[in-house]
Amino acid sequence: MELVEDYRHTPEYKELYTHRKETIERVFADAKEKHGMRYTPYRGLAQVTKWVRLKFAALNLK
Repeated sequence: MELVEDYRHTPEYKELYTHRKETIERVFADAKEKHGMRYTPYRGLAQVTKWVRLKFAALNLK
């Protein structure tokens, strides 16, 4: 873990890391805000897993 943190703070990766919030984090934010993924209407790991996969499949098609 320390090695990863050292890489992250190098100038090359520091610039790449700033773009993370614009790309990766944005997908999860959109899922929560626009697609109702703050709470799940299902109970149980199997049902919630199916629901999440269906939601992200729809997001990937967009």
